[in-house]
Amino acid sequence: MQSARGGILRLVVRRISTPSAAAPLASSKIAAVLPGRVFQLFDLGGGARDYGSVAAAVKSEEAEADLQCQGQPPEKKDEKKDVVISDYWGILPKKLVDEQGKPWPWNSFRPTEAYAPDLTIDLKKHHNPVSVVDKLAYWTVKTLRIPTDIFFQRRYGCRAMMLETVAGVPGMVGGMLLHCKSLRRFEHSGGWIKALLEEAENERMHLMTFMEVVQPKWYERALVFTVQGVFFNAYFLCYVLFPRLAHRIVGYLEEEAIHSYTEYLKEIDKGTIPNAPAPAIAIDYWRLPKDAKMRDVVEVVRADEAHHRDVNHFAADIHKAGKELRSAAAPLSYH
Repeated sequence: MQSARGGILRLVVRRISTPSAAAPLASSKIAAVLPGRVFQLFDLGGGARDYGSVAAAVKSEEAEADLQCQGQPPEKKDEKKDVVISDYWGILPKKLVDEQGKPWPWNSFRPTEAYAPDLTIDLKKHHNPVSVVDKLAYWTVKTLRIPTDIFFQRRYGCRAMMLETVAGVPGMVGGMLLHCKSLRRFEHSGGWIKALLEEAENERMHLMTFMEVVQPKWYERALVFTVQGVFFNAYFLCYVLFPRLAHRIVGYLEEEAIHSYTEYLKEIDKGTIPNAPAPAIAIDYWRLPKDAKMRDVVEVVRADEAHHRDVNHFAADIHKAGKELRSAAAPLSYH
């Protein structure tokens, strides 16, 4: 009997938290069943107390308990349909659709966040290192490329996946620090917080795409933990002390990324790497044709990297002029 009462408590809470047209947020209720004591019902929204629905729920639970006592298993429900989503907080998932009105399959990004990249961007732009800061950034990136080339060699799919785990760090660190600075100084950021976070999210979507193509091995996952931990802290300190150097480093990193993806495309054209169908997430995120191939994916990713190159070199130039980023409008949605 004690276990049955415990079951009644669970069912009542589940029954009330399930969204229903007859029980909107304004009249949400909390029910409590205390074993051996009175049944209490609290109306949070000021509406009428729906004692009948609670009683029906209790009766249903009692019937299920009787079936279990008689050795008859209760009716099983589909696990996917037996998901409890509370309407108490007013947060209910929206049914998203694409441009054709079909259900949107992704929770990680919305249809409005998908875009068609500008493939006409100049891929050959290069910032010539003249000052000491620029040369330090340039040779730091060139030095970091040496162990990367040794480890990955010509495995460009694996190389892209692993490097994107690091590429998403600078934008997040920069956006976070600018956010805290904006709070401390009670001032706007000129849109740069959002711009840098957009960059971090875009790099993360690159990773989600290549995860559909290449699965990392255990030692590669361990490498990600190590490299990301070291790089995050090093870049954090660099951005706090020398934001110009930090942005210049990222600008040169993006230049190297453009080179790597160009080599990736050459291997696909040679037939060394199969030109497999593009992952579904890539087709929806970049609004690619339904018959798009991996070559199309690598092209749009390379274009993204070229845009990140421009943004970070631009940010470094602002600092070089002795001004703060908020003095110039941020290139939001620059794809």
